[in-house]
Amino acid sequence: MATSLRDLLDFAVETAYLAGRSTLAYFQTGVQAEFKADSSPVTLADRAAEQLIRQRIEKRFPHHAIVGEEYGVQESAGATHRWFIDPIDGTKSFLRGIPLYAVLLGLEIEGRVQVGVAYYPAMDEMLSAADGEGCWWNGRRARVSAVSRLAEAWVTSTDPYNFQKTGKDAAWQRIQAASYHRGGWGDAYGYLLVATGRAEVMLDPIMNEWDCAPFPPIFREAGGFFGDWQGNETIYGGEALATTQVLLPEVLACLRGEQ
Repeated sequence: MATSLRDLLDFAVETAYLAGRSTLAYFQTGVQAEFKADSSPVTLADRAAEQLIRQRIEKRFPHHAIVGEEYGVQESAGATHRWFIDPIDGTKSFLRGIPLYAVLLGLEIEGRVQVGVAYYPAMDEMLSAADGEGCWWNGRRARVSAVSRLAEAWVTSTDPYNFQKTGKDAAWQRIQAASYHRGGWGDAYGYLLVATGRAEVMLDPIMNEWDCAPFPPIFREAGGFFGDWQGNETIYGGEALATTQVLLPEVLACLRGEQ
């Protein structure tokens, strides 16, 4: 019998929670990082959390495929389900003892991400959703903001230099000029803020699939949008935009330089 989305979501929530709690054994302890080929850091905490998640998936769903940031792709012949793992999104923050990092887990079913969980262990904030099951933030329904004008919106991003590095600085400058406030709550925490109505726009010019994986169902169920800068709902755009459905047309026009 097929596993329901509710059961898959419950499994993902429990798994992200257990992985997140495991990272706290290393948090603010002076743990050291190694640096990968792309100069991004990785720690024992990243690796241990991903191993925990993989082991749970392999035991419960042996025919599912897995894509993880630290241990790569594990294919399964004919798999219709594929899990994406980011064991610590925000390792740079983690290394500095900043509590805004997250464990990210998303499940793609037949090409559509339908289950997403983002757990912030140091803050003990859980954001989760599955198609048709609503978006939940620590046990209560999560909804995006009702702000209807970009001129009143709070905007956030991870690293402002990334816009310049990727040739997207002009678009970023337009968004900054058009919005009310620019905060700096980066990595996955910015997406939590938008999904729960505490900010209106989150932009990242550089993203991998595992950075994005939980967020399409989270934003669909919270009444918002997550995808690329052209307005396509995707985790494969190499960039990310999260906002409300009301603000989306204005944000896209601003990114394109049409206003």
